Amino acid sequence: MDDYQVHHKIEELVKAEQELRESAPDQADLAGRAAKLQSIEVQLDQCWDLLRQRQARVHAGESPDGAQLRSADEVEGYRQ
Repeated sequence: MDDYQVHHKIEELVKAEQELRESAPDQADLAGRAAKLQSIEVQLDQCWDLLRQRQARVHAGESPDGAQLRSADEVEGYRQ
């Protein structure tokens, strides 16, 4: 994915997250809703990580295309 595609994916995920948060909660599907939100948050973290990788490679004089989407476990294991 190039930067444009990553930004576009982030925009889609943010929109989906907002729609999910703003919709009336269905009491019968709270667990499913929570799982969807968690999935979106993980995907957002992966996309932001990919953008940071691409920027770091450019600053290091390398091709940004060498950046790769990291696994959810790896991205979610980072310390803040």
